[in-house]
Amino acid sequence: MNFTGLLVGLSTFLIIGLFHPLVMKAEYYIGVKSWIIFALAGVVFSVFSLLVKGFILSTILGVVAFSSFWSILEVFEQRERVRKGWFPKGPGHKSN
Repeated sequence: MNFTGLLVGLSTFLIIGLFHPLVMKAEYYIGVKSWIIFALAGVVFSVFSLLVKGFILSTILGVVAFSSFWSILEVFEQRERVRKGWFPKGPGHKSN
């Protein structure tokens, strides 16, 4: 039996589940400037994915990389959700 697909699928599920609260916390404490952190993480994990020899680890690192890149968009969407009052405004927001 080949468990590679299940392992990668489970890892992807857990990574995406981890990134949801990460985006919310990053936007809450840092604001939309946190997109830079997600962009850097995406680049770093992309490089790691290219350099690792193992198929499964390379794939999982690629998932982390592209979850980081997707989080850039989500940070800006989270800002809109905060503006609508769906989430609390944190210290990462400038007071007007």
